[in-house]
Amino acid sequence: MRFEGWIAGLGTSSGTRVVLGHWQRTPFGPFSDVMLERADGERLLLAPTQETADFIGGTYVFETVRVVPVRVGVADRTWTVTAGPLELRFLTGRRGPLGCLLRTVPGALARRPAWSAFTYWPARLLLPGVRTRGSARAGRREWYGAQDLRPIRAVSASFAGADLGVMAFVEPPVRFGFGSVPRRPALVRVTTTVALEAE
Repeated sequence: MRFEGWIAGLGTSSGTRVVLGHWQRTPFGPFSDVMLERADGERLLLAPTQETADFIGGTYVFETVRVVPVRVGVADRTWTVTAGPLELRFLTGRRGPLGCLLRTVPGALARRPAWSAFTYWPARLLLPGVRTRGSARAGRREWYGAQDLRPIRAVSASFAGADLGVMAFVEPPVRFGFGSVPRRPALVRVTTTVALEAE
């Protein structure tokens, strides 16, 4: 199963870390979802339908799963996200040398698991916390192929009306699956391939 779109990973000074998935092409059609890890360690999934919640919840680990409307707006470099109790806005900056390099990766190559395996160690060295392949729940395997990288420069967020504070590093790393997002808040264009357990 293949998912093509964007992943944003960011931290806040309250200790909440947020991972947004904004997907243009998936087996479920276009959708967005949000994974949060709170300062107390609670892992929460906010997904737009029961179908997507079941799939994501079957691939990653959460204490809480909620089905809520998830809306994402993009205007120039500003992203606005509303997902149930979460209100999030972030501003992206200019891509650096790594982002420019990733933009040269063809889509056909980014979709190949062999490419994700090839980039595994460079990604670990350049972006601590990031893994491009690994095992997920229920015997599933995953591969990530990146095609762009932009820094996130500013964040404002609230959860159930409570301010989450200013932008911070993603520390400690999130624990939804086998890897985290970059330590420095970033927006990544990515193709995620998920292989289900053989029957």
